[in-house]
Amino acid sequence: MSNIDLQTRRTTSVPRGIATAYPKFVAKAANSEIWDVEGNRFVDFAGGIAVLNTGHRHPKVIEAVKAQLDAYTHTAFQVLPYEPYVEVCERLCELAPIENAKAILFSTGAEAVENAIKIARAATGRAGVIAFTGGFHGRTSMTMALTGKVAPYKVKFGISPPGVFHVPFPAESMDVTVEDSIKALEYLFRADIGPDNVAAIILEPVQGEGGFLPAPKELFETLRAICDQHGILLIADEVQTGFARTGKMFGVEHSGVQPDLMTVAKSMAGGFPLSGVIGRADVMDAAEPGGLGGTYAGSPVACAAALAVMDVIAEEKLIDRANVIGDKVKARLEAISRSNDAVPIAAIRGPGAMVAFDIVTEPGTHEPDAVATKRVTAAALDAGLVLLSCGVFGNTIRILNPLTISDAVLDEGLDLLEAALKTARQ
Repeated sequence: MSNIDLQTRRTTSVPRGIATAYPKFVAKAANSEIWDVEGNRFVDFAGGIAVLNTGHRHPKVIEAVKAQLDAYTHTAFQVLPYEPYVEVCERLCELAPIENAKAILFSTGAEAVENAIKIARAATGRAGVIAFTGGFHGRTSMTMALTGKVAPYKVKFGISPPGVFHVPFPAESMDVTVEDSIKALEYLFRADIGPDNVAAIILEPVQGEGGFLPAPKELFETLRAICDQHGILLIADEVQTGFARTGKMFGVEHSGVQPDLMTVAKSMAGGFPLSGVIGRADVMDAAEPGGLGGTYAGSPVACAAALAVMDVIAEEKLIDRANVIGDKVKARLEAISRSNDAVPIAAIRGPGAMVAFDIVTEPGTHEPDAVATKRVTAAALDAGLVLLSCGVFGNTIRILNPLTISDAVLDEGLDLLEAALKTARQ
């Protein structure tokens, strides 16, 4: 079977609304390497979009899943509960930077975010929610409304649910400061919705799809004070930043601020669908029995995987490893940025191993070059490197290799990245 044959079948049977970055069909994968159906090998710098912090098919994760498959696969926690669900929640509460926490499990990141909003509304008796431009929170109706980017996420889907408002996210590339963001929030309180009608403010500790933009510590601190003043709940969306990616267990820990609620998913279960909401016990208990849940929410198979993932993060010291990887990647990018034979890059950034940089038109500028960015990702794929772009202007390259990647494969991937940046120069 060839990639072309499978792409033809895909085009015939799968709608175009779900985009695929590259027409390479996977046959097998291990740690930070992937092989397609034609036997081509790729170094994985995408990690399933931040899902594989512990790599493809980590032996301990696979072993735990196999053992769970031999026991039982599904009962629905709302019908007959099981220990793996409870243990995952216990461990999440121990790890999260929230005192007196409780946790609940779901299947996807969007589900987690949507339920965090439900919980916040139940706890406050308010309906309004404030998010940030450039943020990504999911593709359901509510999470699509929270997402601060129209194309492609909102195109043709009509008007978003009411009660959601956006303020600018602070970013140097957008000429927006923390002061500007807070001023916009204050304008919003005066013009569109009073703070006494706002249930929650939600933000990512590092914006993912928005361009890997870290939320400044000052922003989190100021939002915490505003939320405390007005009885608003602060939600940290850790779907992409959680589980050691940023050099902390959770990205919000870089701020020193304690959120009221956190959403988690992606790398939580090593590739198995699992997500959750963690929050203050008094807030989490606000919903009535039966108001939260889902048929597949907290699958015992995914819970087994999650417990193994948390063990691997601790045993293999992946938090420390994330910082080592990040330092190495950023040092290499700084060297490339001084080269005259690669496309110009700028704004190398990101905590831990959540690293990104921008492709720009000229050295020393912030003028985005989305066309050159596409040349870079295409050249990388041709050379054997899976690389993703993102950002409001489509000119950000993000690096999400597994934290379990070997030094040799990491170096190989960085060599391929440098070659792609040189190949893309015109």
